[in-house]
Amino acid sequence: MTLELIWFLLWGVLWAVYFVLDGYDLGLGTIFPFFAKSEREKRVLYNAVAPFWDGNEVWLIAAGGITFAAFPRAYAIMFSALYAPLFIILFALIMRAASFEFRSKVDSDGWRKMWDVFQFLGNFVPALLFGVAFANIFQGIPFDADGVYYGSILKLLNVYGIIGGLFFVINFSMHGSLWLSMKSDGEIHDRAIVYAKRLWPFTVALAVAFLAATGFYTDLFVNYQKNGMLLVVPAIGVTALLMVRIFLAGGRNHLAWISNAISIFFVIMFGIIGMFPKLLPSSLDPAASVTIFNGASSTLTLQIMLGVVAVIIPLVLLYQLWAVKLLMHVVDDEVLDSDESY
Repeated sequence: MTLELIWFLLWGVLWAVYFVLDGYDLGLGTIFPFFAKSEREKRVLYNAVAPFWDGNEVWLIAAGGITFAAFPRAYAIMFSALYAPLFIILFALIMRAASFEFRSKVDSDGWRKMWDVFQFLGNFVPALLFGVAFANIFQGIPFDADGVYYGSILKLLNVYGIIGGLFFVINFSMHGSLWLSMKSDGEIHDRAIVYAKRLWPFTVALAVAFLAATGFYTDLFVNYQKNGMLLVVPAIGVTALLMVRIFLAGGRNHLAWISNAISIFFVIMFGIIGMFPKLLPSSLDPAASVTIFNGASSTLTLQIMLGVVAVIIPLVLLYQLWAVKLLMHVVDDEVLDSDESY
């Protein structure tokens, strides 16, 4: 296995892990205005993700950083072509972070409602645009051999991009509902399960639409046709999504969340593996596509970074597992009355 292949797979894994972990944050924020009615319910939703959301952002930083360091040419073209949606995503994520910190600073309904709007937009917008962005990466972005992008933000809002965006929004919303069912009790817990059950058929329908559109608009299935063994990747993703409903019916909410997490992970890896060896396909000129070979950094750079990542990533994983073990408790009145709550 070459260094380029190792980094390509690591790049895909980091993005997949980010969507698994921040997906429930984005999803819970998306259903926030529809789910939470009273001030107490709003605070329960805030505190259900408050101890974890900033740690989950580490994976986004890692994925973006690795794109820059390991595949600088892909980074340059990607952030040029997707500048508008990525800037909007960044601004939305900043406003989401601010909503956690500033909402409770002023005892005013108007003040809190303003930050609640930012909480919703700061989650819904990134969920939608991440789906649009990755769908466009999967189908190819119009750029030439010099890396010049020929397109606009409106061209990104094509059929496949919109399907990808809606799939991310609905799937993450279910992911967030499942997370809330584990972090709450009483009526909120019961309604979270109802939300998850209602969102599941829409998630399945969009997953089917996304797979069908993938076959029509992209070349992702070519690698799977060449090597049938690779079909285990989408098969695991689909099976895990179907298992969500079975676990929900059996009242095993933790397993339902884990199953959906597995589904999200393998959906992303399905697209990443389907692109191989391309890292950034060009829809304008296939020969201009950035591959893991013509877009990678030097061998020495990849070797040094691999040593660093081999130390850092396990430490981050251990820290997050420790944080979940320590803070994975129900958000009850005791939590809401504490000085550290939001």
